[in-house]
Amino acid sequence: MKYQSQKVAYWYFLAAMALFGIQVLGGLLAGWVYVSPNFLSELLPFNVIRMIHTNALIVWLLLGFFGAAYFLIPEESDREIWSTKLAYIQLIILLVGTLGAVGSYLVGIHGGREFLEQPLWVKFGILVAALIFLLNISMTVLAGRKTAITGVLLMGLWLLSLLWVFAFINPDNLSLDKMYWWFVVHLWVEATWELVMAAILAFLLLKLTGVDREVVEKWLYVIVATALFSGILGTGHHFYWIGLPGYWQWVGSIFSTFEVIPFFLMMSFAFVMVWKGRKNHPNKAALLWSLGSSTVAFFGAGVWGFLHTLHGVNFYSHGTQITAAHGHLAFYGAYVALNLAIFSYAMPMLRERAPYNQVLNMASFWLMTGGMAFMTFVLTFAGTIQTHMQRVIGDYYMEVQESLSIFYMMRFGAGACVVIGALLFIYSLLVVRKDEIIAPGPANPVPGE
Repeated sequence: MKYQSQKVAYWYFLAAMALFGIQVLGGLLAGWVYVSPNFLSELLPFNVIRMIHTNALIVWLLLGFFGAAYFLIPEESDREIWSTKLAYIQLIILLVGTLGAVGSYLVGIHGGREFLEQPLWVKFGILVAALIFLLNISMTVLAGRKTAITGVLLMGLWLLSLLWVFAFINPDNLSLDKMYWWFVVHLWVEATWELVMAAILAFLLLKLTGVDREVVEKWLYVIVATALFSGILGTGHHFYWIGLPGYWQWVGSIFSTFEVIPFFLMMSFAFVMVWKGRKNHPNKAALLWSLGSSTVAFFGAGVWGFLHTLHGVNFYSHGTQITAAHGHLAFYGAYVALNLAIFSYAMPMLRERAPYNQVLNMASFWLMTGGMAFMTFVLTFAGTIQTHMQRVIGDYYMEVQESLSIFYMMRFGAGACVVIGALLFIYSLLVVRKDEIIAPGPANPVPGE
């Protein structure tokens, strides 16, 4: 590694992978409750399992983003991180907040708003951690070299941190409550997080393919412009049925249709960069995750999002298993796989090793991606049947759920594949055999330096 302060990222990545393991195990447990509804109903109710599953997802993805920023910004800015001490304080605050939130959920204390269930003191802790982070990376970037990658990453991270303020706004009016709620949830995952994704993906492809920086930056600017153009007004596809004016049905339908474009551009960007690249980088696993992330994101966020985004379709399909199919594949492709790509690239260097366990790492990619794809197909079929039986014919909800039991069993099997793949991934990055240890030096440089 070129900069010693990059080692801060190692602890963020470790914490993220620990929460990743907890998150997928929580998802598997939730999946089994769909098969056997009374399982652990007294000891650990479904709503608590789901809160742990979704909150762990959000926190470990954020930890991955923060760690990625601390890893790539020193290289891009050509200087050490402004304060490593602040970076460690930020990590401690986030971990204490995470443990506090889980402990609160287990004893029945939560805010009641989906994804934003954290107790008020935890929300404030997250805000303080975000402010520490923004100060740290902003001072680093301002004092060093400026690049398109750091500019876009900084914009995405600043915007996602500022949008967190809406998590504190909880009006009594339900329509206003849901509107502000979507300001956080949608504008995170379908606007600001896309900027973070584009910046990290650009950094990875720059390092892995050897394509000229000017080419990468031109693509990056186009992706960012289309992501913000479509994502901000695309929020309207959540405003259809919550009591907001009817014009949102047209605004939401039109602009959310455009949300396919940035994901298509990111997929095209990744493959064009690899095709143009001259560099035969030894870390094949990181390249596989990078290409896989952009491809699965296009299908999960783009294609599956488009399937039910038009208001005429959404009138029947919203809140069904079609939503779950879209959400799982979109999150996995756009953000989970991207974090696993930067982990695969950075961890060997942070541990001063050549890329190791690449076969196991790539096997975990196919296990997780295959499992998630099958889960998406299963939930799509289940959601289509649910929409027809429940929203068209008018059958009772519980009767419909019983009819979908075969799909929930298949979904559980797919989830088991994802969990096995996730545990295999964690093993592949943390366990190094003695014969894989290569002392870095002039004769054996660490790949990526």
